[in-house]
Amino acid sequence: MAIDMGKTTAAGKAPGTEEPPDTGLRTPPEAGDRHRLTALQGLAALSLDAMASVAYGPESIVLVLAAAGAYGLGFTLPVTLAIAALLAVLVASYRQVIAAFPDGGGSYAVAKKHLGRRTSLVAAASLILDYVLNVAVSVTAGVAALTSAFPELYGQRVWICLGVLVLVTAVNLRGVVDSAKAFLVPTAVFVGSILTMVAVGLFRDGPVSTASAAGHASALGEGATAVGALLLLKAFAAGCSALTGVEAVANAVPSFRAPAARRAQRTEVALGALLGVMLIGLSVLIGRFHLQPVDGVTVLAQLADASFGHNLAFYVVQFATMVLLALAANTSFGGLPVLMSLLARDNYLPHVFALKADRQVHRHGVVWLALVSAALLVFSGGDTNTLVPLFAIGVFVGFTICQVGMVRHWYGERPKGWRAKAALNGSGALLTGVSAVVVTATKFTEGAWLIVLALPLIVLGFEKVNRAYAQIGARLELGRIPQPPHRSRSLIVVPVSGLSRLTCQALTAARSLGDEVLAVTVTHAGPDDRQAAEALRRDWELWKPGIELIEVASDTRSLGRPVSAYVRELMQKHPDAQVTVLIPETEPAHLWQRMLQNQRGSVVAHAVRRDTDAVICRLRFRITADAR
Repeated sequence: MAIDMGKTTAAGKAPGTEEPPDTGLRTPPEAGDRHRLTALQGLAALSLDAMASVAYGPESIVLVLAAAGAYGLGFTLPVTLAIAALLAVLVASYRQVIAAFPDGGGSYAVAKKHLGRRTSLVAAASLILDYVLNVAVSVTAGVAALTSAFPELYGQRVWICLGVLVLVTAVNLRGVVDSAKAFLVPTAVFVGSILTMVAVGLFRDGPVSTASAAGHASALGEGATAVGALLLLKAFAAGCSALTGVEAVANAVPSFRAPAARRAQRTEVALGALLGVMLIGLSVLIGRFHLQPVDGVTVLAQLADASFGHNLAFYVVQFATMVLLALAANTSFGGLPVLMSLLARDNYLPHVFALKADRQVHRHGVVWLALVSAALLVFSGGDTNTLVPLFAIGVFVGFTICQVGMVRHWYGERPKGWRAKAALNGSGALLTGVSAVVVTATKFTEGAWLIVLALPLIVLGFEKVNRAYAQIGARLELGRIPQPPHRSRSLIVVPVSGLSRLTCQALTAARSLGDEVLAVTVTHAGPDDRQAAEALRRDWELWKPGIELIEVASDTRSLGRPVSAYVRELMQKHPDAQVTVLIPETEPAHLWQRMLQNQRGSVVAHAVRRDTDAVICRLRFRITADAR
């Protein structure tokens, strides 16, 4: 039953702005807050994607600059500082977004208010793509780290990826707070190990060990004496993959405890500070140790080797990185369901995505994200390199739209110091826009064309859903005061196949509901069926319920079509009457016993719903465990 399509709205309210169905239950504020995030828990639940990006962000910069040889690697720190500056701009911008849009939604909410409906849908589509790809990339990257340590597991990587996805999904279905608590320790271990590695490495005169890179071929290009602007731009765009996840906090503001906006702002600032320190620290170490990229060994592994030596601390960093990469998918589970709920409330996604469970969980969004991500994992074969070219494009598009929208916001509001704030957001929009173009151009033939194709298709899907809801709203006259209700003659049709306590209860209920009750039984031409029909007729006359038994003949063995044909004929004879089909069914005490039922009620209900406009009422007769 599409309950949400016909919910009552206030007079004059525009169609499609109605709230999700009210369950009638009221959760005390303190009980609801128990299932929301503190600032520290927000770091664990919503920042794993951004935190884990330090494992591949600096490496992306190094791999691009390595084409210019050792001279090119000397620009690692300047490029990283530029990315850190952009990070500061984004953090400052999203901090303002949180204050201006406390209901969440990030770039979608900003664009919806300041840039128009179509632009907001592009922002939403880009965020959805980014979140889905983040799950697949994070899980495959974490499993890749595991299979690097244990090569014998490489052939089972798809099943391992799916197992990790099931684990993350199950934790998130229990609630955002439970997921934050579960991932708090891995996050703390990873951040602590990276910061310790940076601090120790700064006191080293040279690398303690190069054992991890020994025997591996260098990925360094031939020597060069100049580095072009295009190469620096490509390095900057590649390194900006470390900024993915910065927007997640702004998208999920309603997940925080009151005052939600203030807690979300603290989380955003803490995330930006930690991420900036780690990125700059790792880049300083790359230059200090004159690190060169090699095939088969990550830059982070070489830095851990150079700072700690090839000992237990080295393996702690590797293990913490592996775990956090795998769990970085949790950022999507924290942000995407909230975004989908906002889209559902605006009638761009099915209303079911706006519903919340008792633990403040948008379960339908969580399950949908898990299913789509699982399909991506199977499609890619658990290979990170298949998915990485598609990653980060969506988030750059979202960043750019959000920054432009905030420029419009400051221009419209014009608070004190609005010019400086608008200039800050404008600079961010320019940088992220250039990054989006460069990444798309350089990765287009490697799979980025799929994103370019998918974005308009998703927007078209949003539009189609919205038009469907608009048509439904027009037919239901949502937002208008309806005519006063009136009483119509009520005809209740009760399908029966025999006499029992269930038949008695169904007819009793029918008499309570309608003016006239009609008992209908379907008869067939077979000898056994004729005998059964005669026995039912004889028993009915002996019982004398005061209700006529109507026999509907059927040449086939079908049950639903004859009943629906009779109901349709009845509605034609009595056009002013309200016809209701009351279908009696048993409900066993145990779930497994439902497999023993003949499902006649479902067959009749499906046929009547398909062929007529009659009201369908299914009467459940509960069979308790101690019934005899």
